[in-house]
Amino acid sequence: MKFVYSGKDVVSDSLKARTEKKLSKLERYFSHEPEAIVRFKQQRGGRNIAEITVSVSGLILRAEENSNDMYLSIDRAVDKLESQIRRYRTKMGKQLREPKPETAEVVEPVYEEASYDVVRVKKFAVKPMEVDDAITQMELLGHNFFLFMNSENEKMNVLYRRNDGTYGLLIPEE
Repeated sequence: MKFVYSGKDVVSDSLKARTEKKLSKLERYFSHEPEAIVRFKQQRGGRNIAEITVSVSGLILRAEENSNDMYLSIDRAVDKLESQIRRYRTKMGKQLREPKPETAEVVEPVYEEASYDVVRVKKFAVKPMEVDDAITQMELLGHNFFLFMNSENEKMNVLYRRNDGTYGLLIPEE
């Protein structure tokens, strides 16, 4: 597993060793070598935050935990990642046994005018995937929306979670 660490005055050899030891348990779930991006943060009040993002073969897993002890935060984040992997493997096993539905419902977008400041810009690799895979990826990340390239129409689509728990899909018009 490849590791990338970041953190201001926090990253020590003992934290790296603990993280690598804990994350090495997860390597058995992957056929390709995963890459782990680990961020350590310390905030006022003694909060120690460990954020771990693991990417392998187009799948992105993310966990963030905070506590008074950085080692405890690492342990909890790795446990959360392992739970996500088990959930993903179970879901993939069910999808292989069940036939896929023929059509997907298309939901028209609703636009609202608002003025906001952009406080963060994030870049990520976009790979073609099906809507079911995008839903799974969004759930694993714990986000309310997900931008992906739809392999069916080869266009950028936005998948989002609606207030009633269902999903919406934004597809650009020709």
